[in-house]
Amino acid sequence: MSLALVLGWTATFLFTVCYIPQIYKTLKTKSVEGLSFWLLLIQFIANIVALWYATLINQAPLQIKYILALLFLFLCMAVYIKIWRRNKRTT
Repeated sequence: MSLALVLGWTATFLFTVCYIPQIYKTLKTKSVEGLSFWLLLIQFIANIVALWYATLINQAPLQIKYILALLFLFLCMAVYIKIWRRNKRTT
């Protein structure tokens, strides 16, 4: 296995798991304070564009990274909206 491939898969793993602490914190604290929905939305759009690019250049590690990032970002945005709506109703 080449160094480039190892680095690609390592980056794929790290970029994927980086969303887990934010999802966990948001669910635990039931607060979206300090978390920007616009940041999540822009990241989501950027990952769609990057997935398109990775597909065009046929890079499997990047394709998997961007697909997983889209799934985790979708989950982050869903949690954000759920908690934001619940907090909005209680105030």
